[in-house]
Amino acid sequence: TRQNIWKMEYNYDVLRPQPGKRIVVRTPDGQQRELALKAKVEKRPKQINLTELYNKINEDEEDEKKLPRYSELSSDIFIWKLREFGLTESKVGDMMKKAREHKALILDLRGNGGGYETTLKRMLGYFFDHDVTIGEVKRRKETKHLSAKTHGDKAFKGELVVLIDSRSGSAAEIFARVIQLEKRGTIIGDRSAGAVMRAVFRPGLLGDVSNGNMVLFGASVTDSDIILTDGNSLERVGVTPDELILPAASDLAAKRDPVLARAAAILGAQLSPEKAGTLFPLELEK
Repeated sequence: TRQNIWKMEYNYDVLRPQPGKRIVVRTPDGQQRELALKAKVEKRPKQINLTELYNKINEDEEDEKKLPRYSELSSDIFIWKLREFGLTESKVGDMMKKAREHKALILDLRGNGGGYETTLKRMLGYFFDHDVTIGEVKRRKETKHLSAKTHGDKAFKGELVVLIDSRSGSAAEIFARVIQLEKRGTIIGDRSAGAVMRAVFRPGLLGDVSNGNMVLFGASVTDSDIILTDGNSLERVGVTPDELILPAASDLAAKRDPVLARAAAILGAQLSPEKAGTLFPLELEK
């Protein structure tokens, strides 16, 4: 279930990795069968060369850039797949400029784990013609008001549908909830992660800095929660979408995307689940 899957992943992937697993799967027609899955075992050095790690990160970032980020369903509807709230001000501005050329926007935040508070505020400012209150950041000894400043004439004034799922966390679900509370758009998909507490990361390292051979580590320490304008926190609660819709097992197997198809239908467009599944194909494979 959503409540315990993290424990399974933590146990098998971190605390006690196994050479293999025996699992029971159920097919869409209800039949069950047992599978023996072997782990992919690789020999790796205990020490990490910082230069190699840096190059690997760059390669991953380049691969990410090659993935499709948006699609124009028609001259009226723009679809933006936002994977994280980590874009620069100029990149957010470029995407919103494209969106303003259309009458409606589908903002896909599925799998978006969040990101920077500055990006959250910048994004929200593009959907209101006035400054909007996000909530109150509550720390142990202080509380700070959090709001987003409108971008004025550059704000998107068309229809908005936001897609979320169980992996939409932090800034992504706060964005969705503010849109929902302000009745600015329609939220569809699955209940979000309910992981909005802010944390401070304390990095550390072991090894020899001079030759780049070191082990990087760190601790993420929670330092605050955010209380939204309805007086509630999303922590361990998440955002309940206006319309709950999930892909079935058969949809996942066939790489169909009924959620994106439904978003298009809400805006009066026709988009089959099959076609929707081809717009961001690698996302469905992850």
